Amino acid sequence: MHIELSGENFEEEVINCEKPVVVDFWAEWCGPCRMMAPIVEEISEERGDIKVCKLNVDEASDIANRFEVSAIPTIICFRNGEIAATSIGFKSKEQLLSELGL
Repeated sequence: MHIELSGENFEEEVINCEKPVVVDFWAEWCGPCRMMAPIVEEISEERGDIKVCKLNVDEASDIANRFEVSAIPTIICFRNGEIAATSIGFKSKEQLLSELGL
């Protein structure tokens, strides 16, 4: 199960987390984002070693801007509060995990 992120919980859930955190930057109107949603959810259910979160860029544009997200879907893997890897656009589960180093 993924965690919905907002400006209120981003620092606690992502930056201050000890294990790797995968954040899906998405929007309701984005077709490729909707195609990625089941893949992201599947990863969240299968991988207990990582935290999976989703951030709606329309509701938290300040955070998207902070990490220079200019295209969606963008999926960023954070380790120790820092960006470790980024994947942009629709990907298969295998491609996504590979690009994120997971």
